[in-house]
Amino acid sequence: MGKVTTIDPATGQKLRDYPLMPTAEVLAVLAAADLAYHRWRERPVAERAALLRPLAAVLRDGADRYARLMTQEMGKPLAEARAEVEKCAWLCEFYADNAPRWLADEPVDADGLEHRIVYQPLGVILSVMPWNYPFWQALRFGVPTVTAGNASLLKHASNVTGCGLAIEEAFALAGFPADLFRTVVADHRTVAELVGRDEIRGISLTGSTGVGARLAELAGRHLKKVVLELGGSDPFIVLEDADLEQAARGAVAGRLLCTGQSCIAAKRFIVVAPVAEAFSARFAELMAAQRVGDPMDPGTQVGAIVNEQELATLEEQLAEAVDRGARVLTGGRRLPGPGTFLSPTVVAGVTPDMRLAREEVFGPIAPVLVVAGEDEAVALANASEFGLGGSVWTRDLERGRRVARRLESGAVFVNHITKSDPRMPFGGVKKSGLGRELSRFGLYEFVNIKGINVYPADG
Repeated sequence: MGKVTTIDPATGQKLRDYPLMPTAEVLAVLAAADLAYHRWRERPVAERAALLRPLAAVLRDGADRYARLMTQEMGKPLAEARAEVEKCAWLCEFYADNAPRWLADEPVDADGLEHRIVYQPLGVILSVMPWNYPFWQALRFGVPTVTAGNASLLKHASNVTGCGLAIEEAFALAGFPADLFRTVVADHRTVAELVGRDEIRGISLTGSTGVGARLAELAGRHLKKVVLELGGSDPFIVLEDADLEQAARGAVAGRLLCTGQSCIAAKRFIVVAPVAEAFSARFAELMAAQRVGDPMDPGTQVGAIVNEQELATLEEQLAEAVDRGARVLTGGRRLPGPGTFLSPTVVAGVTPDMRLAREEVFGPIAPVLVVAGEDEAVALANASEFGLGGSVWTRDLERGRRVARRLESGAVFVNHITKSDPRMPFGGVKKSGLGRELSRFGLYEFVNIKGINVYPADG
């Protein structure tokens, strides 16, 4: 029987082995989840939502343990991991407050005696989740989906298997029914078999564009609903009237989210020519001041790259740009010693055809692209296969609103870094994905929006 092994990227040391579940065992878990779903769906929405507050309490009570587990398995700074747990608890409280209202029947004025829209669950929903936000990614899907009356199977990224099992445990400790939220430790072949099972009524995946396309193709063969949150190459547009200090500090925060290993991290810094030199210099100065090192140290600001393969890809992307004339203003070095660390990097002289601008750069490298003005900035921002998030920096708020509407992305922020928020829908366009998470729109992704129409019996 195979196994998955988790490794601490900050030290290179083995953490733990987990046996892969045989396909028969995974299918038994699925059968149990389906039974749990049929009981759970009959409970009133208010009862289902009431369990979210105990789940928030479980997360907060275990915050130190959960945060350390995240940091050990994928290398993010401990302070960020603790903040992630707190954000998950807030998510639970948000849906506890709002889900009963959003899932209530809606009367419609039409031509019969009674017309109403009702929201009913679909069944067991499979989620395939990534490693960069091990708790947030799984819970931002799982909380609304289960609250809507579905059951959930989580297939987490293998390098955060411990986090996946801890999330299952948290649902159980909060008092959710047995088998309603389960984590399976499975290989790709077993996941493909799950997609084809009738009990699975939908699939949610957060991951790379390539993996998303393959899973969507498989789901399409079986006519399964999918929600895909995929790659991003978010533009960070600095206009000539921006507060450059605010923009430079925002650029550091936006680029270094999760050590730059975030789908919504700022990845292309598009700056108008009159302020490009000043912005780039200050950006580089602030990036150079960030403290890189042991992610368990509370003072660390930039943690480890998740593994050697990802670090090698970053080094290749950077080398290609430098070979073609780009200039490293700061960073660009792998840190000596154990673990996979890369110094925060700012690169000037980047052109749109370089890999740093064309591809998703999943680490702390910031390419600066210079444009003549607003129109060119918007055109360059939109000249990407991705469309997840973006930000615009300007003192003229009306101008910021106008540029935000012109950008092809699921979300745009004016004078703030891109972020996810339970109160707002989250998702992308183009090759950044399909569907939405969070807000009421995320709650409706895996429900049957049914119309019930009643007419007089006598015609």
